[in-house]
Amino acid sequence: MRNVLNSYGRALLSQLHGRILLLSVAPFILSLILWGGLLYVGLQPLIDSLHALFTQYDFFRTSGQVLATFGLGVLKAVIVPLIAMFMLLPLMILTALIFMGLFAMPAIGRHIGGRHFPQLEKKHGGSLVGSVGTSLATFLLFIVAWLVMLPLYAFPPAALVGQAVLWGWLTYRVMAYDAMADYASVDERHAIMREQRWPLLAIGMVSGAAGAVPGLLWMGGVMSVVFFPFLAAFAIWLYVLIFIFTGLWFQYYCLEALARLRGQRGMTDVAPADA
Repeated sequence: MRNVLNSYGRALLSQLHGRILLLSVAPFILSLILWGGLLYVGLQPLIDSLHALFTQYDFFRTSGQVLATFGLGVLKAVIVPLIAMFMLLPLMILTALIFMGLFAMPAIGRHIGGRHFPQLEKKHGGSLVGSVGTSLATFLLFIVAWLVMLPLYAFPPAALVGQAVLWGWLTYRVMAYDAMADYASVDERHAIMREQRWPLLAIGMVSGAAGAVPGLLWMGGVMSVVFFPFLAAFAIWLYVLIFIFTGLWFQYYCLEALARLRGQRGMTDVAPADA
């Protein structure tokens, strides 16, 4: 746990570095362009299809009764747009993760590796194709588990715990690969993923909990047609910032774990203020 907290503190300081802040620009702009276009073209048809489905099978009455049970009857009027945004949320997060792996994580690795772990040999056990492949494969498993867990929303506390674990697993599987892609060999990466799975899952769960804030903004955009574009854009920007911090956290923790695994000593470090 000490190593998890130590990596957290170093990541927090590094987040304030100007070069790191600039890393949010490319993923944010790409995500904004992609999702701006997708929402403009596809959101209304998706809402129309869901509305027809709800009308055909009388889901409006059923959903209204369920919402009223939890004192949320006011949401009945926007239940269809809420479900549409809920369906799109995992896809939006996936694209942000992929853009992070393509444009931010390599720079984060160079920044932290060069300043804090200059003697750590690069064995290049990962690749760009491997990063995208890991993201897609992990996301497919995530979607299956996410669909299986949907009934838990009938009991919100269980749904909250289940979603935290699920998002934590997704985050750590994707981020840990990217964090070790340049430095660890394939065997070393597998060893660290196996030996450090619980600390890595904990980092992923904390980061996933932080991601609930932009998720609420993303979902809440359906409550206002006027502010929806701004809330959606702000949610995407917050996700990118959170993922950059998460990438820093995983990078520090994974490289420290790799250094311990190799038994290296006497590594050059810098003062936290210079992070």
